[in-house]
Amino acid sequence: MVTPVTPCLPPHPLPLNNDTTHHHHRRLLHYLTQCTSISHLKQIHAHTLRTSPTQHNSHSLFLFSRILHSSISYDLNYAFRVFDHIEEPNTFMWNILIRACAHSSDRKKQAILTYHDMLSSGASVGPDKHTFPFVLKACAYLFCLSEGKQAHAQILKLGLDSDVYVNNSLIHFYASCGCLDYARDVFEKMPERSVVTWNVMIDALVQAGEFESALKLFDEMQSSFEPDWYTLQSIVNACAGLGALSLGMWVHAYVMKICDSNVADGVLLNSSFVEMYCKCGSLEIAEQVFERMHKRNVTSWNSMIIGYAMHGQAEAALDCFARMVNEGFMPNSVTFVGVLSACNHRGMVSEGRKYFDTMITDYKIEPVLEHYGCLVDLLARAGFIDEALDLVSNMAVKPDVVIWRSLLDACCKKNAGVELSEEVFKKIIELEGGDCSGVYVLLSRIYGSARRWNDVGLLRKLMSDKRVIKQPGCSSIEIDGVAHEFFAGDSSHPQTKEIYALLDTIEERLESVGYVPDFSQAPLVDELEHGKKHSLRLHSERLAIAFGLLKAKPGVPIRIFKNLRVCNDCHNVTKLISSLYDVEIIVRDRARFHHFKRGSCSCLDYW
Repeated sequence: MVTPVTPCLPPHPLPLNNDTTHHHHRRLLHYLTQCTSISHLKQIHAHTLRTSPTQHNSHSLFLFSRILHSSISYDLNYAFRVFDHIEEPNTFMWNILIRACAHSSDRKKQAILTYHDMLSSGASVGPDKHTFPFVLKACAYLFCLSEGKQAHAQILKLGLDSDVYVNNSLIHFYASCGCLDYARDVFEKMPERSVVTWNVMIDALVQAGEFESALKLFDEMQSSFEPDWYTLQSIVNACAGLGALSLGMWVHAYVMKICDSNVADGVLLNSSFVEMYCKCGSLEIAEQVFERMHKRNVTSWNSMIIGYAMHGQAEAALDCFARMVNEGFMPNSVTFVGVLSACNHRGMVSEGRKYFDTMITDYKIEPVLEHYGCLVDLLARAGFIDEALDLVSNMAVKPDVVIWRSLLDACCKKNAGVELSEEVFKKIIELEGGDCSGVYVLLSRIYGSARRWNDVGLLRKLMSDKRVIKQPGCSSIEIDGVAHEFFAGDSSHPQTKEIYALLDTIEERLESVGYVPDFSQAPLVDELEHGKKHSLRLHSERLAIAFGLLKAKPGVPIRIFKNLRVCNDCHNVTKLISSLYDVEIIVRDRARFHHFKRGSCSCLDYW
């Protein structure tokens, strides 16, 4: 083993004259390039202070800037001490500190403060186009909207609003702070864009859940730039969110055909493909991608475990978890969200309790809201409402509205009592406000089950007074790469006449096999049985299924994506349709996937 030799500095400074200064600076710069420790750096710094008493010439300033830059690699506090002894730091030196703080995990606020010190220093130097990207990076991380807007004003004042790099940082900052309209405004006004610009804007739209807008922007981008790895990553995520299987498959084919093996075989991108196929309802292709991956990481395993869970394949999810552990991967917090979700979707109470305890005791993972939410929902839906309430009472974190809604839903299904339901209802209203229509519907059903019709009427009046509007059901179906959207009772589709004619035929065939409507979850406003039956018949997924029967190719599953949970009646009807028409129907609702085939559902009627 060869030990690096540390260059020796003279023990005492030698007298310098103008002829030797430049040579001495070059020598010190050479020592800096070979510096391997903070102690060695301090020697160089001390020698520089003794031999360069003035910092007013360009050579001395450059030397001190190199010392400052080198000190950041070892000790940021020491870097600030170096900076404090520089008489007139230039913009480059200020930028070194701001950038270092912005990149630090715990000094981002100091990046903003250093920027403010720079502005108020009274020196002739000021921020330039290299300053603002790091300031905005810190503001984005800390959600400092006001400070970021002030930086934006300074950018405009200095005439830097045409710089691509600065504008890219502004888009990212505004998107991170939830101000998508501001981000769009910056994007639209840019005189010049780079591929990074498009990627930052595409990613901003995806993170905001505006998947359709992201895909439209992707179409626009392709007229000017070739998509890169980052573009494809964002588009895959958009396809997953939208359930756009055809486009997702096109992106996958594009990657396999155009990109080199380093990209095509990349762990992160392939993990995203696994997640995308799972969320688009094609679990089989997700499994193929996963099994063909040359390398995997924890994210890859998590994507597959969560995919199995959302499709109700609890045993496969738990087997995948066992494989992951056996192959030497350490589960993380996300892993156990997938495992507990799998137990929840199948009602595996004892297994859920076991894995929750294993997470804490064996892997030392502190539960977060997602873990508690899975276990509370699992216990409550299985009828262990008292145990679920005890868990909520003893949680290490404050329960959120999702947990309380799980309890109210369980109270409704298990007839847990009006008083408890009312208490849970109040918790939800306190957390979410007065316009959460779903909880009013649940409480109304609870009142109805208890035959407290006066309370049902009062609740309707309260909804009217607060202008609470029930969220309309919306379902989409993709045919030949084109998404078709249907709302409950929709008559706007160009083929509405054919769709409704087929619904009549479906209704007749359902009645011929003994179908009886389930009114237990009929809309709150439907008074008469005929009105309830008509309303159920026109739920959004039934319109989408009818359209799928008209247009889908034989043997190809009908994939439906719905914004709300599937109601009991639609669940029963879809099982019957899958048998009567010999078709597989895959429905992704707000909570999970349902695979209907030959008259049964993958959820085994537990959802």
